[in-house]
Amino acid sequence: MNRRVIVVLTGVFALAIFSGATLFHRNEQTKRAQAVAASRAEALVRDHSPVIGPANAPVTIVEFFDPSCEACRAFYPPLKQILALFPTDARLVIRYAAFHEGSDVAVKILEAARLQGKFVPVKEALLEFQPEWADHDKPDLEKAWARAKDAGLDIETGKRDAARPEFQTTLDQDGADAKALEVSRTPTFFVNGQPLTEFGPRPLYELVKREVEKTRK
Repeated sequence: MNRRVIVVLTGVFALAIFSGATLFHRNEQTKRAQAVAASRAEALVRDHSPVIGPANAPVTIVEFFDPSCEACRAFYPPLKQILALFPTDARLVIRYAAFHEGSDVAVKILEAARLQGKFVPVKEALLEFQPEWADHDKPDLEKAWARAKDAGLDIETGKRDAARPEFQTTLDQDGADAKALEVSRTPTFFVNGQPLTEFGPRPLYELVKREVEKTRK
């Protein structure tokens, strides 16, 4: 066996070991996420959580969401498409994970909008114009308020409502639940209690589709 063959075989062997170790680690992470979600199911949905879709839908998508998160912004169009594909079968429950500076204020803008029946248009406006207000080092929250106003929010009432103690209680509870479920990034999804362990719109669609098909049998 010449030296070149030995080098090639060594490389193939090393790659196989690395691939196997990576797969093992991923499987262990999946098992851990599933075990945590199963043991702390009460932390997934709270009565105060915003819901988009039919309240009695058999499939519940839980999203831990940060209004300042670029990935949440990128995920929103495919998530909206998934809900449109299953209009009576799936609902979205939003949990807040205010990981970025200023996100707590953005959450309070959303909660103020919810009181006025403007939650979805204001959420969409904050996401659409996120690059102009959600600088992680120095967020410009007045611009966030301005975009909320453009989306239909009564800003004077909204700013008064933002001081409500129950809004901070919601943030605190959602933060505690995120910690209990070991949520460390946004968006993080659960579908009928199952964590989305392969990140991306397509895996989310496949998981929702499987759960919907179960309910139709």
